[in-house]
Amino acid sequence: MDLDEAQAASAQHLVEDLRARHPGPDDEDFLRSAPLETESLPRRLRAGVSGLRHGDMPPAALIRGFPVDDGAIGPTPGHWRERAPDATEAQDYWLALLASLLGEPFCWSTLQDGRLYNDIHPIRGSEQHQTGHGSESPLEFHTEDAFHEYRCDYILLLSLRNHDRVPTTLATSRDIRLSAADRRVLFERRFVIRPDTEHRRHMTDAEIAAYEEPVAVLFGDRDEPGIRIDPPYMEALPGDEEAAGALAALGAQLEAALTDVPLGPGDVLVVDNQRCVHGRKPFRPRLDGTDRWLRKVTVTRDLRKSAARHRRPRSRVLRG
Repeated sequence: MDLDEAQAASAQHLVEDLRARHPGPDDEDFLRSAPLETESLPRRLRAGVSGLRHGDMPPAALIRGFPVDDGAIGPTPGHWRERAPDATEAQDYWLALLASLLGEPFCWSTLQDGRLYNDIHPIRGSEQHQTGHGSESPLEFHTEDAFHEYRCDYILLLSLRNHDRVPTTLATSRDIRLSAADRRVLFERRFVIRPDTEHRRHMTDAEIAAYEEPVAVLFGDRDEPGIRIDPPYMEALPGDEEAAGALAALGAQLEAALTDVPLGPGDVLVVDNQRCVHGRKPFRPRLDGTDRWLRKVTVTRDLRKSAARHRRPRSRVLRG
């Protein structure tokens, strides 16, 4: 979905109006009113994004046309703690508006100090890590925060800078053609998915151990299932060769189905996290302020279902 010049100007005008009326894109009054604010956006855009809520619609969307001024956002930070506070405020408002068409933005206490909008860019020393801060190793396909029962329903990625056209990779559960035996096994609780390194560094041993409970990889409709997978951080139960084989078969099919999606400045990739996996091709970081830089927000259809894990009442920050 591409915004034409007039639509992009209108969207930018709306964002500037919101910036004048609210203290920031994480302001609760703004977030609650955001669905109403989207009514001035093009109907085709609203229909296309909100359509992801229906299982018979495509499980991902690409929105182009919102402006990003490469000079105004400043250099790609060396670390997410170093970014200028308001550098991407306009883009964060835009992310929130799109997210509100799908549900409620939320975040994790164990990621980037519980900030609602997260930065994805290379960090020195993390080149080989399987996180959004890696670079030289491919980020393997996964569903976002697959270890957690309250993982997001949708993830939105907005590209601020990507001079090298580093591709995000994407595949959907529609791409899998499993044997009946493998499909049956993957619907059973015979797998363990653990938190990734970014979450774990802010968790106690007891909190990490809580994720040793077996889970299923596929769920929902048997013919078009939802998917929950993160290969670097998961395995079949010890000694369960049948489950290990089914997981390997699924992984091979998803790997073969991956599509490259290089995001340019202002592009927003909206992904159904229940029906898609995503990752990233490897690249060599320069670490000079010009590297690939994305902003991310995660969305749940129903924030109330996770109320017991909120940092405080009416909070959007979940404990990992």
